[in-house]
Amino acid sequence: MEHLLVTGGAGFIGSHFVKRMIHAADVASVTVLDALTYAGHIENLGTAFLSEKLAFVHGNILDAELVDDLVAKHTAIVHFAAESHVDRSFFAAGAFLATNVHGTQTLLDAAMRHGTQKFVHVSTDEVYGPLPEGTATEEFPLRPSVPYAASKAASDLVALSYFQTYGVPVCVTRSSNNYGPYQHPEKIIPLFVTRLLRGEQATLHGRGEHVRNWLHVDDNCAGIEAALRDGAPGEVYNLGGGTDLTSGELTAHLLGICGATWDAVTYIPDRQANDIRYSMDWSKAAAQLGYRPRRDFTDGLAQTAEWYRRNPDRWAPLMRNPTAARPGRSRPSTSAGR
Repeated sequence: MEHLLVTGGAGFIGSHFVKRMIHAADVASVTVLDALTYAGHIENLGTAFLSEKLAFVHGNILDAELVDDLVAKHTAIVHFAAESHVDRSFFAAGAFLATNVHGTQTLLDAAMRHGTQKFVHVSTDEVYGPLPEGTATEEFPLRPSVPYAASKAASDLVALSYFQTYGVPVCVTRSSNNYGPYQHPEKIIPLFVTRLLRGEQATLHGRGEHVRNWLHVDDNCAGIEAALRDGAPGEVYNLGGGTDLTSGELTAHLLGICGATWDAVTYIPDRQANDIRYSMDWSKAAAQLGYRPRRDFTDGLAQTAEWYRRNPDRWAPLMRNPTAARPGRSRPSTSAGR
């Protein structure tokens, strides 16, 4: 794992992972490949840019020539880059399929050619589809219900097929809903917090009955690192948190943290194909990787809200123009291999 390539490393989860890995003694270099679309920002990497280990390359995983050049210089890949917003996938499914499926295949082809030692493909619990009851293990059938989840399920299968067919040492992680600092304000926690901080209404779909499992981004990154180090090729690892909440229960937490009342909440019709409940069993990752979510949800949620309170310069421009990418204040791209 001496030279690590992280795709989507300027995004929410990817940037947290990069900042974690530059402190690993056995990692000589970390290269971030990111297209800097609306959800990826140089600022997310923060002080990581002070590290001599870090190189940044502005580019797209669909650029086969660029991907091949980068993969050739690295020993391991952690693949976060993806179109990820469910609502956007309803009217731009082609972009989701192109990035999430073809982009993943482009990386895998390069990994096959250059003998990559480990390839971790980062995915989501949404590939299992809605579970009104019960819990999904890694062997559970994939039943995605929206284009975003279908594109991730397809990319999971493509990634695993490259292990079966070509021996590329791929493993897949599937996490539940992440939260933490730097998340784009299209997601429910930062969306509600930023609206409440501005004295605006938070809009709750349906009657607030949808159930999600919540996982702090740092815990997810610890699980992904464990899969990178100890995950068996060809295996899938579910990474869940310790807190299941309805969207109404989550809203109550956020109202309390932001000092607001239920008068600040407006109920709106449920969105299209809004899965009622997700649930994963992560005992396999616990047994095989030593994975444990350690962040207390109440403390983590309060710290997350406080970050948004203290950093309006990071999210207010996105609220004015949520689909635009912010121009990054980056140092020049550098060569990946060191």
